[in-house]
Amino acid sequence: MVLAVERVRLRLLKVSSALDGAELSYAVVGDCAAGAWVATVDVAAVRNAQDVEILLERSDLASAIAALEQSGFFYRHSASLDMFLDGPDAKARDAVPVVFAGEKVRADYVLPTPTLAQAERMAEFTTLGLEALVCMKLTSNRRKDQVHVLDLIGVGLVDESWLERLPAALVPRLQELLEDPEG
Repeated sequence: MVLAVERVRLRLLKVSSALDGAELSYAVVGDCAAGAWVATVDVAAVRNAQDVEILLERSDLASAIAALEQSGFFYRHSASLDMFLDGPDAKARDAVPVVFAGEKVRADYVLPTPTLAQAERMAEFTTLGLEALVCMKLTSNRRKDQVHVLDLIGVGLVDESWLERLPAALVPRLQELLEDPEG
């Protein structure tokens, strides 16, 4: 388990270092982003991240491919997904999935992904600002996204005052989590 956690952390640092070195705009999203925000309040409340997911401008994909391939990643487009495999023998679980800024991840999602103008630099990498991340998590609304929002609620970063800040389509999703945090 410790090795799995360390591999994700090293992958996060490797990806962010390559993109920073190429001076490309990006944001870490997903598990690692939620964990980074939770850690600003309570490191002990951070869940283990399963993968590293990044948000890029579609127009920067070719530059990101060049930068990440120089760092040992292998680009793959499969089943309409863009990803970077962490080495020649890497499995899809070792991939860094890519989502594109300002685009819907799935056609049925109520909102597109945030823009990179909503990104913030943390200590070792860039992630989405908290509000943009919460919107992205509530838009996806999978169980793991709901758990990440519950973690943010649990450490006091998100509360009922957020109901006035969110797009109307996301308000019922947050309200449900606030009213029944145990599911």
